[in-house]
Amino acid sequence: MNNKTITLPEENIDIYDECDILVVGGGAAGHSAAIAAARAGAKNIVIIERYGYMGGDATGGYVIMVPNLSWYDKSFVRGIQEEWFTRLSKIPGAVKAPSLDDIGSTDPTLIYAWSAFHDCVSRGGFGGSKPSCLVRAVYFEPNQLKIEMDKMLLEHKDVIRVQYHSWGTKPIMEGNEIQGVVFESKEGRKAILAKTVIDATGDGDIFAQAEAPHSTLFDQETRAGTTALVWRIGGIDWAQFHEWKQSHPEQMLALRDTLHRVAGFRSLALPSNQNDICWINNWHSDRNCTLIKDQTETEMNTRNTMRDVIEYLREVVPVAFKNAYLYDIAPQLGTRCSRRLIGEYVMSTKDFAYANQFEDVIAWHSTICQINDCAPVEIPYRSILPQKIENLLCPGRHMSADAVAIDWLNLIPQCIGTGQAAGVAAAVAIQDGVSVRNIDIRKVQDILVDQDVPLPRNEKFEKKDPSYRRCVEEHNYGLYTDAAIKAKEEADYIEKFRQDQVKKTNKNL
Repeated sequence: MNNKTITLPEENIDIYDECDILVVGGGAAGHSAAIAAARAGAKNIVIIERYGYMGGDATGGYVIMVPNLSWYDKSFVRGIQEEWFTRLSKIPGAVKAPSLDDIGSTDPTLIYAWSAFHDCVSRGGFGGSKPSCLVRAVYFEPNQLKIEMDKMLLEHKDVIRVQYHSWGTKPIMEGNEIQGVVFESKEGRKAILAKTVIDATGDGDIFAQAEAPHSTLFDQETRAGTTALVWRIGGIDWAQFHEWKQSHPEQMLALRDTLHRVAGFRSLALPSNQNDICWINNWHSDRNCTLIKDQTETEMNTRNTMRDVIEYLREVVPVAFKNAYLYDIAPQLGTRCSRRLIGEYVMSTKDFAYANQFEDVIAWHSTICQINDCAPVEIPYRSILPQKIENLLCPGRHMSADAVAIDWLNLIPQCIGTGQAAGVAAAVAIQDGVSVRNIDIRKVQDILVDQDVPLPRNEKFEKKDPSYRRCVEEHNYGLYTDAAIKAKEEADYIEKFRQDQVKKTNKNL
């Protein structure tokens, strides 16, 4: 890296627009924030996105399966997330998933029918006695979702102004208050002024420059410390591949190892919504998706071995891949984690191991965490609320969580859930004439329930469907696993160590 610097002259920047709520980034979190704010009554919203479509990793990164939307027989992740699939289900072939009526089923015939689809069948309790059951995991066509996400915005075109090809680059600050954002486009550098800004960039591009407390560290041993470039293979027969895997378990294990060597990084073929197309997910370890070098190497190294991977699969599994060909390559880098907010609350392993409850809960999500057997965990409003900076909310994969918990909280469902809550909170703040730090959280929660979001202990939701609470109580919040017992012991040890350090410090003082 060159350490030389230059000094640019001061410049006057044209104000392109003014609004009540500015959403920076049109991924799962940002798109949901804009839609939710409009439905909550906001009248003056702008959303800017650097690409020419909404959806981020879901539509541009080709992360075309959304996992763990249910637990036992309850659909915990609803709201705008489930609306995606309700809308797409009207389009022939656009989605493939166990139906809401079938989730939780232990019927052996259904289990067998869905066993070919990763994460559509639960994994059996991780040390507990829970039998395998169907899970709401949805495979979808990303280009159909791009179209549908536009349609959702157009339904609110009277209150939402969309700016594609506009890259938010810098916050406009007055002391510790954010008052808008500078963006770059083919029209040059311009500014948008706003009463509330929602940083939905995924990498904290705005909150980092606003100097909100944050971390740039990522755990190199977890999924979050990797990048990807997803691509798709056409001309295959996934059903035949699944049969081959079932009847050749040793060869399948060898294939995974060899595929890693052929590609040069861990890669895995996954099903799609169509039997003749699969997608290749990959994990480039020790990569940070905000670094130019890591981004460039991920793109080039993945593309450099695609032909080799296809040729290898044709050779070793001809029954499924003999006619395989490169179908397409995701137009967008697969990003997992980089900067993380250090918000008013930092989520950690303890929240999963103890089923912690929060008065400011904004999402109650089943996740991919094995500690609590993927049971729903409460996400508090404070985890998207930055310290020190006013008029700013930060939903999405850069939310406030430690280096371990972020691995379970930065997936598409949690981006949508926190984004939807941020949009509602911003709308309530504007309507009540208060800052997002001082909103009436119960009003926000009630509106979220009206928007089909399950929330614990909410009177409206309890009257609507008390079976959700009964489900988690009857199944002990998923804390029947060996992992939960171990996590509690580790959390207790860390807390005791922290308290001992505080006592020593106070004694020295």
